[in-house]
Amino acid sequence: MKQNFSDMNVSELRAYVVTHREDETAFQMLIDRLKVNASGVRYPCPNTPETIAITQKAIRERLSK
Repeated sequence: MKQNFSDMNVSELRAYVVTHREDETAFQMLIDRLKVNASGVRYPCPNTPETIAITQKAIRERLSK
């Protein structure tokens, strides 16, 4: 049976992926959903020393509040 991942919320999709680890399509859909926050803005993964340092600083500042 083919699943309709578009109809699933993130929690449902995560639960599906956990129980169907071989389903690459579901996994990719989950990753794509997690890359977009509620406002629809994408935040790419930090992948350079500069962006990693900026991210670490932002996390430290957020945790200190």
